[in-house]
Amino acid sequence: MRILYGVQGTGNGHLTRARVIAPAFARAGVEVDYLFSGRPRDTFFDMEDFGDFQCKQGLSFSTHKGQISLLRTARDNNLMALWNDIRSLDLSGYDLVLNDFEPVSAWAAKQQGKPCIGISHQNAFNHNVPITGDRWHNRLIMKYFAPTSIALGCHWHHFGCDLLPPFIEEIAPAATETGKVLVYLPFEDADDIVALLAPLTDNHFVVYHGSAAPTDLPAHVQWNGFCREGFQYDLASCCGVICSAGFELVSEALVLGKKLLLKPLQGQFEQLSNALALELLGAAESMKTLCPERVAQWLHSPEMEPIVYPQMGDALVQWLLARRWDDVSGLCKQAWAQAKLPEAWQHKWAYAY
Repeated sequence: MRILYGVQGTGNGHLTRARVIAPAFARAGVEVDYLFSGRPRDTFFDMEDFGDFQCKQGLSFSTHKGQISLLRTARDNNLMALWNDIRSLDLSGYDLVLNDFEPVSAWAAKQQGKPCIGISHQNAFNHNVPITGDRWHNRLIMKYFAPTSIALGCHWHHFGCDLLPPFIEEIAPAATETGKVLVYLPFEDADDIVALLAPLTDNHFVVYHGSAAPTDLPAHVQWNGFCREGFQYDLASCCGVICSAGFELVSEALVLGKKLLLKPLQGQFEQLSNALALELLGAAESMKTLCPERVAQWLHSPEMEPIVYPQMGDALVQWLLARRWDDVSGLCKQAWAQAKLPEAWQHKWAYAY
């Protein structure tokens, strides 16, 4: 079986899932080509697992001060280039397209009649999971952004639906450093992050951000450009995480037992819904604005119990190779049977599994 794997490059969550699935394909001896879109090729890093991958412009969203900007999003996306990329992508040599919310490969598969299986957190919102901030255009985006033949959704809990657990990279353990807090708020301005953390001098904040460090950085704030190895070490050794409400980083924090304070990207119903789901599960706290008093309160909250999810890469690959594509429920039940959820979660939506 020869597969094209299309991955949305906006943010790092889709890439994290691909880094779990790609080695599983390699172990199974499957021939896979990779296509990424959503950001310029030179902004991708640590891409060795994907060989000589293709990169297309695709579609993405633009933000300003922690909110989605519809005007900037419309300005920065080129629909004619997207259409040309879709028409020019030749899938005749592939048996299957695996798709992680990537529009070029999904629409090319639809046009050329190729089977296309989607695996993403976005697909979870096709089910009865906690949702807030939903609008009519969100449903259109979910339906038409990257259409697939079969849609597999991932979430932190099954919520009584046919969902899969998160796909999580193994992170080397490290001793927890008292008072160390990892901060990853990529949609916030650098100066606003410093203003948030400056009054909280009793903790050591390790910030990862795409912007250069602001001038007059407080001594208790450490500023870093993105480095995957360093980020994973700081995640493993911190006592808590302040971040947006994306899916993959939160998944890693849950597995490591790190307490979470979320600042969802305003205007993005996926992140707003993620924060709601975690609060319903008692797995995180959230804030709508960057509020030092809210952070100070959260810093005194108790530690979290680590969650055990199965390694999903090999399970998905074997399911794909067996062509049991009509048995989504069986794959999901097998996965959750291996998960170990906190006792506090057991009574929540437990009737399905």
